[in-house]
Amino acid sequence: MTAFYLAIFVLSLLLLAYYRIPLLITVAILAGLTFAFTELRHFYPVPGWFRWSYGILAVSLMGFSIKPLRRLLISNRLFSLFRKVMPSLSSTEREALEAGTVWWDAELFSGRPHWRRLLAQPAPSLSDRELEFLNGPTEELCLLLDDWEICDKHKHLPDHVWRFICDKRFFSMIIPERYGGLEFSAQANSAVVMKLASRNLTAAVTVMVPNSLGPAELILHYGTDEQRTHFLPRLASGEEVPCFALTSPLAGSDAGAMPDKGIVCRDEFAGTEVVGLRVSWNKRYITLAPVATLLGLAFRVYDPDGLLGDTEDLGISCALIPVATPGVEIGRRHIPVGAVFMNGPTSGKDVFIPLDWLIGGQERIGQGWRMLMQSLAAGRAISLPSLGAAGGKMSTMLTGAYARIRTQFDVPIGYFGGVEEPLARIGGRTYQMDAARLLTLVALDKGEKPGVLSAINKYQLTESSRQCILDAMDVHGGKGIIQGPNNYLAHAYQALPISITVEGANILTRSMIIFGQGAIRAHPYLLKEMQAVRGGASSKGRRDFDNALFAHVGYTLSNAIRSLLLGLGGGRLTPAPVRGPHTHYFRKLGRMSAAFAFVSDSALVLLGGKFKFKEKLSGRLADVLIHLYLGSAMLKRFEDEGRQDSDLPLLTWGMEDSLYNIQQGLLGVLRNLPVPVLGTLIRRIIFPIGLPYRGPSDKVVKAIAKLLLHENASRDRLIDGVFISDTNDATGHVNKAFHLVLESASAEIAIKNALKETVNFENYEGLVKRATESGVITEEQATGVRLAQQATARVIAVDDFPPLKEATGPNISPRRTIE
Repeated sequence: MTAFYLAIFVLSLLLLAYYRIPLLITVAILAGLTFAFTELRHFYPVPGWFRWSYGILAVSLMGFSIKPLRRLLISNRLFSLFRKVMPSLSSTEREALEAGTVWWDAELFSGRPHWRRLLAQPAPSLSDRELEFLNGPTEELCLLLDDWEICDKHKHLPDHVWRFICDKRFFSMIIPERYGGLEFSAQANSAVVMKLASRNLTAAVTVMVPNSLGPAELILHYGTDEQRTHFLPRLASGEEVPCFALTSPLAGSDAGAMPDKGIVCRDEFAGTEVVGLRVSWNKRYITLAPVATLLGLAFRVYDPDGLLGDTEDLGISCALIPVATPGVEIGRRHIPVGAVFMNGPTSGKDVFIPLDWLIGGQERIGQGWRMLMQSLAAGRAISLPSLGAAGGKMSTMLTGAYARIRTQFDVPIGYFGGVEEPLARIGGRTYQMDAARLLTLVALDKGEKPGVLSAINKYQLTESSRQCILDAMDVHGGKGIIQGPNNYLAHAYQALPISITVEGANILTRSMIIFGQGAIRAHPYLLKEMQAVRGGASSKGRRDFDNALFAHVGYTLSNAIRSLLLGLGGGRLTPAPVRGPHTHYFRKLGRMSAAFAFVSDSALVLLGGKFKFKEKLSGRLADVLIHLYLGSAMLKRFEDEGRQDSDLPLLTWGMEDSLYNIQQGLLGVLRNLPVPVLGTLIRRIIFPIGLPYRGPSDKVVKAIAKLLLHENASRDRLIDGVFISDTNDATGHVNKAFHLVLESASAEIAIKNALKETVNFENYEGLVKRATESGVITEEQATGVRLAQQATARVIAVDDFPPLKEATGPNISPRRTIE
């Protein structure tokens, strides 16, 4: 009986912690239980220790609820300690942390995500006007693009393509209609870029950059009325071609350390002496710089003579400089790998500009970094993720088709187990990528600027695209490594490092930004504690610190208990918002959210300010947060698309992959904590009965491969949004052959069964004739087989070229060498 009462006592405390009952209500409940069990002793022999255990605990917790007392005894003592261990933040780090908003990432950090809030978000959608542009001018532009001609012959976009882009106002998707722009949603912006990227990366980047971080975005949100009125219509029409120069040889990922500077001074401008800036810069990797007419420039402003006030270092600022301004050096090109979009350096020495060329005018001096970070918090979720999604979708479409068209050992190569695995990875990752892309775009269109989720999208979608294209190359084999007009993978493969590197290199994004920024912004209490400590030793600062500290303690204890109970129950204790074949994934993801919150807090408490420099731990926790978000996005997508049964293999692969990666990320953190015994203890709490996740099963892998190898609604949903060519080009040949091969499959099987020989593109004429004459197949089927084999031959073919006239070699022929 003692064990029974002890179990009741422990269970009641666990449930109070599990459901995060507020402190005062907990005290009231404990007091009520004390009274109830005391009265119950008149009817049933309740042990005295059991009754009074609740009372003693209630009195103890009551002491913690008396704020002046706990401040005196606990929080005031910890206040000074926190101030010592809190890591220092530079102004640029602080502005980066404060940029953007917090959205679903806060729910994941809470350890108790409210799934109904997620499912209540609107499903992705485009307006009629946006769909008309996507199915009209965007399709037309895709038809104008020849990837081989652009990248390997012209080395730039042809003039007629440039004219079309400007005439149809592709550069104006983010510019309001009142200024002559298209004023599209983030979803439409992404859809246009993604479709173009599925055809030609150079065109996609050319359209993408003016609609991302650059002059139009900055003028729209931070410019003066005069700047908006003058520049936005010219940018919308293509009369002005913009670029934005941020990166310097000495300041790449650490862009805040830029050496480029503008000195406040007096000089003559347009015949009048004015106060302005003498600017010197040396920038590189600037997209559209070689053809730009308007240069956006970031630099640090100094006022050594005090012309604007008492402060000398006024901070990073942004300006608009016409490239025709004397002293501007621009026009030379870099040549990016795998693409030929315009990109190059720009420099200037003591170029004088008036103050009203600063974006926002004099009032915005020193606000440049904040402006850039706020814009990047949204823009980073659109441009590069769209390129990544295009890479995944095209890999899905073309690799699945090629694996069905191409045969070896008389069997389509997609039927081999070894090929099924990369096909499943391509399909599963594409489902993950597009789910995350769409969910984040919905948030942007609601007015959110989720900086952490944008970083997740940029990192994960470019990384996943890289893996998809690598798998696609493996499946294509020799077809993928011979360059020429028939190779539809080579340029995408060569250009992979571009998306990985720009807008925050992926190594930096994973190891420093995703969790480093997320832990401060999305954590429910950490930022409040930091702000209270940095606010000085005032009474208000101490009160704020006390409130945040004790809420943080309760939050951590709750997540520890939740992790344990959900681990013991396999997540079944947490409710799911819906019923269906995917219900258990809501519970499993909720369990991992609690584990993530508990492990994160444990690492932060253990390491304190030193955590800022533990980039490997931060990277592993970033992996966990990434896959918590991917899992959330996939569940939302499955609901938004009507819970299609045929999509279950894709959802299952994606969820099992994410859950496994979450598990491994947490284990990686716990194995590398500076106190090993603590890591072991926490592992026993979050995985009390072993490691539950193993990754996708072979059964799911086979099911996804089957989806990619046939025409079906799931495959159509997976590749939705890319340009599907039906013309006489490389991808058009694949699409046509795929359809023909599937249509002729039954006839080819009949021929094989009857004539005991497999049809291929070298023997089909004789076999088809014999099969037709013997009545095995009809004339109509014979025509289908012939067309399918002819189309297959075109797809299998690779390019060869005549010898170069200027080529030279050793004066010994191969034949003579052998002799």
